[in-house]
Amino acid sequence: MWFDAWADVLRTLAVGSAAYVTVVLVLRVSGKRTLSQLNAFDFVVTVALGSTLATILLSSDVAWAEGFTALAVLALLQFVVAWITTRWPVTKKAVTSEPVILVKGGILQDVAIRRNRLTASEVCQAVRGSGYGDLAGIEAVVLETNGTISVIASSTYGNGSAMEGVTQSP
Repeated sequence: MWFDAWADVLRTLAVGSAAYVTVVLVLRVSGKRTLSQLNAFDFVVTVALGSTLATILLSSDVAWAEGFTALAVLALLQFVVAWITTRWPVTKKAVTSEPVILVKGGILQDVAIRRNRLTASEVCQAVRGSGYGDLAGIEAVVLETNGTISVIASSTYGNGSAMEGVTQSP
């Protein structure tokens, strides 16, 4: 349980070092989007990369070359999906969700809140967490594509140009 053999420890050191360098290289080549977590799909890829690295480090059944291939495939597929969704907007809907407005002009949008499996108290918690104690001073609360909640005060709303593409409640 505490120690099996020096060979296993040395393998972890050697393969771990090589896998670390590989991850750094793959991430540098694939670009910032690979770990961006802009949406749920990006988050899943980030978790998959971490899981793959852990498997390479700890499983003697996985050779470094196999691990490198797995990391490269994940990064390549992330690149391909990002490339496709930026060029053909219709494909973006298959991979990502749209941001949704939960509060508009200080009024809770109950249908949107329920549709997104949230409660009014969770929305109010996000408002309080942003330093506001009253919905009346809030122009918009948006559930973003990555699951975070953005709170926009009436005083900072401006012309609302950042709200383009946000799904409005019926």
